[in-house]
Amino acid sequence: MRISQVLAQLRGDFPAVSHSKLRFLEEQGLITPVRTAAGYRQYSAADVERLRFVLAEQRDSYLPLKVIKERLAAMDTGEDGPRPAPRPASEGVPGDAGRRRWTVESVAEATGATTSLVRSLVDAGVLRTVSGSLDATAPDVVRLVVQLSEHGIEPRHLRPLRASAERHVGLVDQVVAPYRSQQTSAGRARADELADELGDLLARLHGTWIRQGTADLG
Repeated sequence: MRISQVLAQLRGDFPAVSHSKLRFLEEQGLITPVRTAAGYRQYSAADVERLRFVLAEQRDSYLPLKVIKERLAAMDTGEDGPRPAPRPASEGVPGDAGRRRWTVESVAEATGATTSLVRSLVDAGVLRTVSGSLDATAPDVVRLVVQLSEHGIEPRHLRPLRASAERHVGLVDQVVAPYRSQQTSAGRARADELADELGDLLARLHGTWIRQGTADLG
């Protein structure tokens, strides 16, 4: 799998995982994806489950990476119980036969939100549809919107935020378009990797500006 496919698998459970996060875990020796002849990372299903274990230990047990690395080493030698179980095939990467098709009703059920709220997000352009279904990020978006609504922030207030994100995507598209147009596997792989990296950098920059601005309000 390419890094974009790995991120697509992980973000359902770990929305904040990013291209740079995976690179950091690789630098720390917790994951070792193979490299193609062109130098691009390729991940196996076992690599994804290893990443899932690391991220879950950080999120749920608050363990430092040093301890997680020691646990992984023990698991590799069979000293610390079984490896994390693979996820069902129905939770595979986008485009797999088992991919879930999100509707207004299923997103409302999964998040505990009302169907009227989800529909209002669609009408406001905050949620988008792909081939007649809501995209895979819809449940995460709705959960965040529910938390924001507790402070009086309504779907209509979020429309400019979505528009800003789409402009950022357009900027990334300009950069990766030359690689995508090469019509080669290496070019497409580079386009995917570069898109993930630039998307992560732009998100971090945007977050930095917001944190700085809100700090000035105090």
